[in-house]
Amino acid sequence: MTRSLWVLMAVLAIGVAGYALVLMLLPGFGPPFVADRRVTVPLALFAHLSGGLTALAVGPWQLNARLRARALGRHRWTGRVYVVAVLIGGLGALGLAVRSEEGLVTHVGFGMLAVLWLASTFMAYRTIRAGDQVAHRVWMIRSFALTLAAVALRVYLPLSQVAGIPFADAYQVIA
Repeated sequence: MTRSLWVLMAVLAIGVAGYALVLMLLPGFGPPFVADRRVTVPLALFAHLSGGLTALAVGPWQLNARLRARALGRHRWTGRVYVVAVLIGGLGALGLAVRSEEGLVTHVGFGMLAVLWLASTFMAYRTIRAGDQVAHRVWMIRSFALTLAAVALRVYLPLSQVAGIPFADAYQVIA
């Protein structure tokens, strides 16, 4: 990955992590359905936001080969933080998926995303514990690509609205 693409990825990931932090800390901030989830499934919402924002914030640094080579011990500890963050965020996502907006299509889409996010991260952890660095890297790229679905959602939704696509249709397709 080129440096400029890595910087773009990191900026977008950290930006969405910041948005999640504000959602988590300011009860009146965000779309109306977030306020509903605060009441109906507060633990799932908190788990998803806190785990997701942590995974988004640390993930780009894990994929930087130069940083990894300079500080392997830090890479390992940050990797552990990432795995725990995905576990918490993914379990929260499963709890939220069944209550997502716009019906069955989004329930299934977000539910599958949560399962694949958890599974790919588990496989990344399993392969590094087995000493297979090549497979570990492949699984971590998959895991972080799924983490970046949070960024894609926040890019595609506004673009779909600008294009005149109704929210319900866009949300189902993006999910």
